[in-house]
Amino acid sequence: MKRMKILIINCGSSSLKFRLFYVNGNEKDQTDFEILADGIFDKIGMRGNIKFRTSNGQANSETVEVKDHGEAVIKALKLIESSGLLKREKIDAVGHRVVHGGNTFVEPTLINDSVIEELDDISRLAPLHNLPAVDAIKTIRKSLGSDVPMVAVFDTAFHSSMPEKAFTYAIPRDLADKHSIRRYGFHGIAHRYMAERCAAILGKALNELKLITLQLGNGCSATAIAEGRSVDTSMGFTPLEGLIMGTRCGNIDPSLIGFLTRRENVNVERVEHWLNTQSGLLGVSGIRDMQKLLEAERGGDLRAALALDMFCYSVRKYIGAYIAALNGADAIVFGGGIGENSPDVRARICCGLEWFGIVIEHGRNNTAVGTEALITEDTATAQVYVIPVDEEVVIAQDSIRCLKPN
Repeated sequence: MKRMKILIINCGSSSLKFRLFYVNGNEKDQTDFEILADGIFDKIGMRGNIKFRTSNGQANSETVEVKDHGEAVIKALKLIESSGLLKREKIDAVGHRVVHGGNTFVEPTLINDSVIEELDDISRLAPLHNLPAVDAIKTIRKSLGSDVPMVAVFDTAFHSSMPEKAFTYAIPRDLADKHSIRRYGFHGIAHRYMAERCAAILGKALNELKLITLQLGNGCSATAIAEGRSVDTSMGFTPLEGLIMGTRCGNIDPSLIGFLTRRENVNVERVEHWLNTQSGLLGVSGIRDMQKLLEAERGGDLRAALALDMFCYSVRKYIGAYIAALNGADAIVFGGGIGENSPDVRARICCGLEWFGIVIEHGRNNTAVGTEALITEDTATAQVYVIPVDEEVVIAQDSIRCLKPN
């Protein structure tokens, strides 16, 4: 494989991360990824921050208003060009994270006109996340030209291996088939990364392991992994299901939606807005940021304390459920902003799981902030790891594999 530069675009609902890799294949068909530059736009649609840095030491941060993901992509390209990183070679390929692939896309897919049309259609299943990605795809394709190959890598793809008993909802079959209703699962790229890194750390083949991976950030999900395949996950038809999150309610009685529409005299869209953006930690305590929540609890805020208890209890319940679903687990892995950076929350989640052989070593746990680490005692029969997630490298790897000739 020739040396090439590949740009990775990772769209969130109101953010965009980008990274430029130099990819070099060798005679053993192994691929090395050198990071040339990366950056992030936050609070897209309002006044937010742009951060950008390069491997040669350039770095800048500024506060600007970026109206949409298309504009963010254009600004990202200009930042890369102004850094001088494209003087000799242009961008050879682009890899995009797309949250929802529906039933259609379960593998990395080369983007063409028909794929873009299908992505537009699938966006009805996840408009907050897919529409920004489609916007970015269309914009960068127009900017770089259709001759530059682009690949879509799907967050739902990893969970397409779930058995029917795990992904099927107990609703009328004709309705489920008509509207493609099933548990899709999300954060698949992150869960896959954690599983693969954990196997590498343990020095074992992934298909020999049973793992529980926890992606805990503003959005949160848990996944049960057996033989390298997702067999169950907490998020469902949408990212609203499952764990309590920063602003999402997680599991609730579905009848609450109808109840609130009638009692508050509002439409369903309004209630869904409440459940997605005004609930979770924010709804219980008025605070969505985990560090601020911990500070408030230390200051005697009872609502903050309740929100933390509910959050940790929610995660612990899923760990217990997935231990049962897997008939045991070789390791549990924490990732995401909270999972990687909050020793207190990790310790609380694991408290009460001693029956399963989980014994946290508090010195290890307290120093494991933003770094890979084993946080259980050597004598523990079930291991717990912290593994910072790198979605961009997975997207790059999948994109290269998709572009390689058969």
